[in-house]
Amino acid sequence: MEIHINPQYDFLRPWIITIPQIFSSQGTIIYQGRNQIRTFILPNGMYINVKQYRQPALYNRLAYSYIRDPKAVRAYNNALYLQGVQIPTPTPIAYILCNKYLLKESYLITIQSPLTRNFYEFRYNSIDDNKDVITEFAKLTADIHKKNILHKDYSPGNILFDRDSTGKIHFSILDINRMQLNKEISLRRACKNFCRLWGNEDFFIYLAQEYAKARGWDEKKVKYWTIFYWKRFWKNRK
Repeated sequence: MEIHINPQYDFLRPWIITIPQIFSSQGTIIYQGRNQIRTFILPNGMYINVKQYRQPALYNRLAYSYIRDPKAVRAYNNALYLQGVQIPTPTPIAYILCNKYLLKESYLITIQSPLTRNFYEFRYNSIDDNKDVITEFAKLTADIHKKNILHKDYSPGNILFDRDSTGKIHFSILDINRMQLNKEISLRRACKNFCRLWGNEDFFIYLAQEYAKARGWDEKKVKYWTIFYWKRFWKNRK
């Protein structure tokens, strides 16, 4: 078993090393799919998320063991990178790789985000009451792209947001193991990055308009390519 702990959280080591043994019987499940996420409340009051990546297929077990970093490692390192360039994402605490010759399951441990809303809200709802959220999200995405960062699973559940008591909108970007870094992002590639989001056409038109403003790009081109890639992506998925 390989364990890497963020030095700021080394005081949690006695608990972290128990995660493979306690994961299936403790904590609260908040996501169940190909992978599983559980929330733990520690005696000191900390809210911790632990994501378990299930044992990959044999080909990927070989690749993750000898060729490229497993998902938990990439997510941990990407989180540190994003925070280093002022992009909001949950603080990484540690990762655990369970292996005996080949990788089995792995774990990513992070601070739980306090934000409670996500972009699934825009699937059916009118955008009228949340145009400010879309505007701020467009500005955030423009900042991400300007920093040559491309999130390859920019989907509704991976974008958390909420308003604080002053009305300021905060965001947190999740599921960041699949990212492209340090490569310039063209207008068309930037517009394509929105295609996995959910919403009606009004949502995408407004998002494209606000994104174009944030980038100083031609609004008509951004609208055209954003709608084009959105419709193409969802054409056979409805």
